[in-house]
Amino acid sequence: MTASQEFQAAGTMNFETGVRKIIPRAAGVKSFRFDRPEGFEFKAGQWMYVNIRIEGTSKLHHFTISASPTEDYLEFTKKITDHPYSQALDQMKGGEWAKINGPYGDFTYTGENLKLGFLTGGIGITPMRSMLRFIADKNLNTDVRVLYSNKTAADIVFKDELDTIASEHPNIRIDHVLTREQEWKGLKGHVDANMIRERIPDYAERTFYICGPPAMNEALKKALLDLKVPEAQIRLEDFTGY
Repeated sequence: MTASQEFQAAGTMNFETGVRKIIPRAAGVKSFRFDRPEGFEFKAGQWMYVNIRIEGTSKLHHFTISASPTEDYLEFTKKITDHPYSQALDQMKGGEWAKINGPYGDFTYTGENLKLGFLTGGIGITPMRSMLRFIADKNLNTDVRVLYSNKTAADIVFKDELDTIASEHPNIRIDHVLTREQEWKGLKGHVDANMIRERIPDYAERTFYICGPPAMNEALKKALLDLKVPEAQIRLEDFTGY
């Protein structure tokens, strides 16, 4: 079934809405915020289809919901590319029509595990942002350790918010890891088994969520398996065409 067919098949889950706000997040990355339709309920980490009009024709794409269920809006966050859909988003000013279809996905967190590890890179932070905001807003006792990889500090999406969440919630620790910034005072290089062992020493006790480019996902999963983390404690989010 194609994305379009799947969208049509799930017609009872369609919600019309409008673009409330566009928010620059990092170099080449924007969040697109929508009014949250009445009746649209979702879990932290889920995704949705977003249908917009491009030159009079409706086009859809799927996006992780970067908003938390605790917030009164829907939002997705995207790196702007040369793709026509992406360019149409980049030209939005607010007030545009959109149709939401969803939610979908089981890469979620609702409070079931009290010790988590988040391993992510780039725009892969979006479901983690949803989960972290949910944990913070609900004042859950969930203990979270995050290793978030980017090329440079300018590429860190949600940096100020993530740092604020970590400073206000001692049960959440977020390490930014940069691969291409020599002056960076924090962690440098690629997230690997050694870094996981050093920064998350109780890794064997944690459920890990991994979200990033496919090659990164596979490398991080292998690192966890090499550390003897049971596969049942590893959850992976990997969209084709990332």
